[in-house]
Amino acid sequence: MLLLKDLIKEFKFDMECRKLSPRTIKTNVNITKGFVRFLDNEFDIKELEDITSLHIKKYLVYLEIEGRTDLYINQIIKVLRAFYKYCVQEEYISNKNNPILRVGWVKEEKKLIETFTDSEAKKMLKQWDYKSFYHARNKAIVATLFETGIRNLELCSLNITDVREQIILVHGKGDKQRYVPISPALKKVFIKYMRIRAGYTKNKFITTDAYFISNRGNRLTVESIERVIRITGEKSKVRDTIRCSPHTIRHYYAQFMLRHNADIYTVSRLLGHENVNITKIYLQSLKDKEIVNMSMDTSPLMKLRG
Repeated sequence: MLLLKDLIKEFKFDMECRKLSPRTIKTNVNITKGFVRFLDNEFDIKELEDITSLHIKKYLVYLEIEGRTDLYINQIIKVLRAFYKYCVQEEYISNKNNPILRVGWVKEEKKLIETFTDSEAKKMLKQWDYKSFYHARNKAIVATLFETGIRNLELCSLNITDVREQIILVHGKGDKQRYVPISPALKKVFIKYMRIRAGYTKNKFITTDAYFISNRGNRLTVESIERVIRITGEKSKVRDTIRCSPHTIRHYYAQFMLRHNADIYTVSRLLGHENVNITKIYLQSLKDKEIVNMSMDTSPLMKLRG
């Protein structure tokens, strides 16, 4: 008899062994718990063997009635597929009897990714100064995100030794590492930030080697970075329709690079994407006018005339 509550504990331990991020593990566990709770409340199901594909589909219909988006429901399916993959690997069920395989993905409505305008980006980059440690740190955070497009968690994970003379060593998803360049403009920001940081921490007992720290000298959290970007957006009077977050800056970075003729393979590598299909989403979200301008800049007749 395989109780679902015990399987969730095993599933969590397996993810920890595979060194998934704490945030991913927490999300996956919460999603799986929500599914198990639904099965218990609606069908009094507590064991793995009693779940059918129909039960899973009824859960997805329930989520739809609750107003969940297609994107969110597909995220649920993705996590449940991972959960059942673990169950098959442990031979708790056979792949032949795997009910999730009879559950298809929900067709998502394709939406353009709307991000900051160049004007808004400039205002955000100019929002902070060097009058205090707090201001200098926030300026360096905003500059790093706009200049490199790295993820929020990747920025939080940066250590002092990762920021080198001309490159940053980024610790990406799944323990994958990559390098992103430090431009002269970003280098200038880093030099000022580290000088102010050194003065601020001079008489403080700092135990972390994190590059970006809190006022108390601790490594910044994902939530802290999100708060910095939200405040920066509010101060810069960014449109209310735009979500001011590190991920939106990542969208801006990708589209900025593509608009300025960086090839999609380079952008994909810099962003740490597993394949270019993920990067193509950003390209598809560029407006028709921007695509036309890009093609004008690379016109064969203009380049080859004479």
